[in-house]
Amino acid sequence: MSDLTVSALMGKHPTAIALGTELTQVVDKLLQHKATGLPVVDESQRVVGFVSEQDCLRKLLVSSYHCEGSLIVDEFMHAPPLTVAETDSVVNVAELMVTQKPKIYPVVDAQNRLVGMLSRHQVLKALKDTRRACEV
Repeated sequence: MSDLTVSALMGKHPTAIALGTELTQVVDKLLQHKATGLPVVDESQRVVGFVSEQDCLRKLLVSSYHCEGSLIVDEFMHAPPLTVAETDSVVNVAELMVTQKPKIYPVVDAQNRLVGMLSRHQVLKALKDTRRACEV
């Protein structure tokens, strides 16, 4: 199991939010992709932030109450984001997931470019499958 890497489990066609995207467009993308959160990338596809449903819900409530103008993702994303490398061990990532809050992590290459997404669900399934193999 220790030799299983993130690249073997990650979703390989990640959806991302571009810097400068307006709040309503971020919400549309989250809803369209049924995502709880998405990475925010710059023009070179480098991960510079992360935005969640909760972030958007909070901003929608505040902006609706105060009738604020358009907010852009740069103003409310989490930065720097928690990311994992495609070469990381799944065991190490599982240990990180136990201590950190995010349910989903952007996967980056050596240049910090987005190459995938990894969820707790994917890691949990891999650990369960490995445990099952040990029981046989």
